[in-house]
Amino acid sequence: MSKPSPLSRRDFLKLGSLGLGAAALGPLAGPGLKVNPRYLLQEPFPQAERLGRVVEELDRFVYVRAAPSREAAEVGQLMGDAVVPWIREVVGSASGLRNQRWIETPQGYVWAPFLQPVKNIVNTPITSLPDYGGGPGMWMEVTQPYVEVQLANASAPYGHRIRFLVQSNWPIRLYYGQVMWVDEIRTNGAGEVEYHVYDLYGSLGDHFWAPAHAFKPILPEDIAPISPEVENKELVINIARQTMSCYEDGREVYFSRVSTGRDDENGVGFTPVSDYLRVYMKYISTTMTGGTSGAGYDLAGIGWCTFIATGGIAVHTCYWHNNYGERTSAGCINATQDDAKFIFRWTAPQVEYFPGKIDQVAGTSVRVVQG
Repeated sequence: MSKPSPLSRRDFLKLGSLGLGAAALGPLAGPGLKVNPRYLLQEPFPQAERLGRVVEELDRFVYVRAAPSREAAEVGQLMGDAVVPWIREVVGSASGLRNQRWIETPQGYVWAPFLQPVKNIVNTPITSLPDYGGGPGMWMEVTQPYVEVQLANASAPYGHRIRFLVQSNWPIRLYYGQVMWVDEIRTNGAGEVEYHVYDLYGSLGDHFWAPAHAFKPILPEDIAPISPEVENKELVINIARQTMSCYEDGREVYFSRVSTGRDDENGVGFTPVSDYLRVYMKYISTTMTGGTSGAGYDLAGIGWCTFIATGGIAVHTCYWHNNYGERTSAGCINATQDDAKFIFRWTAPQVEYFPGKIDQVAGTSVRVVQG
């Protein structure tokens, strides 16, 4: 985790490499395009078991194609945060790009990196908060494609991303898979239950009131360690293959695709290669910030963070792209929600529900290899 730096209106949410993919797949909205983001608020969401959310900004769009190919005819456009039914993932063609995965939707085909796989799970609000040692409060995760929230500290100095949204009169949203701390419950004037949510760690001062139905409580048993009796564990991240494997006594027990760091201007990868790393810090959730004004990030509610190298290099969830199998990050190992949570629970040491973090430890052995 690094200190915040000024962000432009285009880079506050994610890094530049995925934007390059967007340019290759089709033109983006130009500066003259007038969009009312409020018009884009999409509730109720489509009725489907699996959904996809466009990960572009609200004033940008991605092409929908007639076939899973960048050469196929354009049949439509989807604006940022649009939510569509996810029919299936197929292998197609995206010449000039390594990622050949496409998502079939009712409108046509969308290049997979642009659609975050999501669900729309509506939760029953709880009426009181337990005390796990730090006063009433719980970890909770967003279970809807997105939820619009209101600033609880409108007069306070807040993070770059929220400042940009406020100045642009854009809605403030939290996204599927984000993990936040909840420490207060209220009923608003419309009779709706709301939670007071924020990042317990790394926060830039952003606190929100959010509809309670969009949040699922995380219970202590949800973070219980996996295979704690096994002493000989090793986590191996393969840069060339963009994969992550868990070994117990030399036997692979878990495998997934990931997105590691891109190369710097000298061709050196941002994700360090080493045979002698260890888990040294873990957070259930935190804000991560860093980079420069041209390629920075300000990302809240990043869940299941397992830090493996200095400089804030961690395995963690990712809600701003679906480009697994490609080198996309600023150095961290981006993983799906399920994969990052497995690593968090499987690696040693165990993290207590509160405070929800541990640091300065020598945990599970980690190797990052070139191939």
